Amino acid sequence: MDLQQERAYWLAWSRINGVGPLLVQRLVQRFEQLSIAWGAALSELQTVEGIGPKLKDAIATQRLKINPEQLLDDLDRQNIQFWTPLDPDYPRLLTEIPSLPPVLYYRGQIDPAELKGQRPAIAIVGTRNASEYGRRWTRNISTALAQHDFTIVSGLAAGIDAQAHAACLQAGGRTIAVLGTGVDVVYPRQNQKLYDQILERGLILSDYPPGTGPTAHNFPPRNRIIAGLSRAILVMEASARSGALITARYAHEFNRDLYALPGSLDNPQAIGCLRLANQGAQLILNPSQLLESLGEIPHLDPTPSTPPPDLAEPLLGIWQAIGSEPTPVERIVQTSGQTAAEVASALVQLELMELVTLLPGQQYRRS
Repeated sequence: MDLQQERAYWLAWSRINGVGPLLVQRLVQRFEQLSIAWGAALSELQTVEGIGPKLKDAIATQRLKINPEQLLDDLDRQNIQFWTPLDPDYPRLLTEIPSLPPVLYYRGQIDPAELKGQRPAIAIVGTRNASEYGRRWTRNISTALAQHDFTIVSGLAAGIDAQAHAACLQAGGRTIAVLGTGVDVVYPRQNQKLYDQILERGLILSDYPPGTGPTAHNFPPRNRIIAGLSRAILVMEASARSGALITARYAHEFNRDLYALPGSLDNPQAIGCLRLANQGAQLILNPSQLLESLGEIPHLDPTPSTPPPDLAEPLLGIWQAIGSEPTPVERIVQTSGQTAAEVASALVQLELMELVTLLPGQQYRRS
């Protein structure tokens, strides 16, 4: 299988309306390669959970309008960069979440240690209508984390997000902005200067195609990426119905540490944080206490490169084909030179021996 060609089909499926991240994973599980799924008969597609008659017909119509190879060529000509789970630079922590983005567009400066999860990223989120208290403490916390080499992840929104990004940059740190628009669309417009600064010294990410404008329903799903990229999520200020609480729910779902800044009962923008604390979120009391607590997060070490003793062929060859980062089954087949059936059998055995771990998206990592 040609990996570059297969990337074209990940891209193409991401452009089919009605086919979201979870359904893409089911297609991979059913067909192993998305190129095979693209050419599958409609009757075969209907065997995938979530594809009913209505969606089947929609897929049939849309497939006729999309040429995967041409779509990939067009993005290359426009210098639009993206990752799929097939790519070695795809962020490691995102491979652990069930709704990992099939396509992740990016702009800015890449930090390999950051992508591998070896440089810890911390999300800072909160209300757009931040109080002076919330803005001040966001700046204090973001500055302290940046000075201790944490990457700050947020959503480039007005209020808490903008304060977190700006303070991190002012402290000379790295920051990642995850957008609810295309990576080339700045929203709100008042953050254009901040966006430009992040391009120079950080990273802009989105799973929406370039040119996608701001619509209300696009922002909640992007919060899963903010939570997925981060080892911990800090909610600085949030009303009872704040979008930041969506990120907090993803933190619970993805088993991420969750912190909340305590506020006054008289402040409506603090009620969400107080509720999170009541539900078990750790309180942020001061920067030093937070840094001490974050220091207890286990370090993500590189995957071992020494083969286990007494591991014979063909299992050894399959184990070696699994790289130091999450590796798609397609790449294992290509690297090992064995058939898909032989690889599938070997992977089951390696799992039973606790030498590899299956991740979402039909990817494997050495245990």
